Amino acid sequence: MAGAIDWVLTLAQEDAAKETSDEGKKRAHRRYADAVAALSKAFALAGASDEARAIRDEVAFFQAIRAALVKSLPTDGKRSAADRELAIQQIVSRAVVSTEIVDIMKAAGLQSPDISILSDEFLAEVRETDKKNLAIEALRKLINGDVRAQSRRNVTQSKAFSERLEAAIARYHANALTTAQVLEELIELAEDIRAARARGEESGLTDEEIAFYDALAENDSARQLMGEPALRVIAHELVMVIKSNVSVDWMHRESARANIRRHAKRLLRKYGYPPDLQDAAVQKVLQQAEALSAEWAG
Repeated sequence: MAGAIDWVLTLAQEDAAKETSDEGKKRAHRRYADAVAALSKAFALAGASDEARAIRDEVAFFQAIRAALVKSLPTDGKRSAADRELAIQQIVSRAVVSTEIVDIMKAAGLQSPDISILSDEFLAEVRETDKKNLAIEALRKLINGDVRAQSRRNVTQSKAFSERLEAAIARYHANALTTAQVLEELIELAEDIRAARARGEESGLTDEEIAFYDALAENDSARQLMGEPALRVIAHELVMVIKSNVSVDWMHRESARANIRRHAKRLLRKYGYPPDLQDAAVQKVLQQAEALSAEWAG
């Protein structure tokens, strides 16, 4: 099952590369889906015959692959975000053959118990598997899930990792990267995500303080001008001030948002954050505060 899906994904990627977009990949999926649909109709018409019964398992096999691929195919915005996320999860993490759940990652040789932390052992398994397309889909799913989880804690960092993931996949579809190269890029991205988790212990900041530090340091000019120590101090004080001023519904009250903006601007001015960059920094601080406020208010 895993090998068959990997083969179809390989052919689909070749079509996508010709058009430097996902359209070729969609058409390759649809060609397979249409062929299986025609097979299924013919099988249904002759299902009672001995000849049809003899190939029942083969037809079911093709149908299972089609079901997995169709679930992975974008629908041009006709599905909700939740539906798309579910479809991605289903194609990457499992496929159905008859009544048995087959874990695609295990089928591709990715059996490390440390998947959740993107360990060196797991990433080594990803690098060595001979089912490269399955490995790409599996690793993309894991990274995407991690990035989505980060968006609830660190808006800036999540955005940066998400953009790197999208850029790598886009270059892959445009044939700017080979299968092996995009896999290496995803592995490097996974390693950077894992390293980002350890920043708190190394910097002496809490996860919340790191999130505000990243919001302030996203602008290279501000980071170079002020230096890391000063931005750490601002991030620490931002957490203290904003925590003491948020309420459950503060995001929906303009007066409460204005109060947070005033506190943020006062701190930026106090520590000499570049005046021409302060408005943009305050907006990022507000976005980060919104991501954390539900937890704080609770």
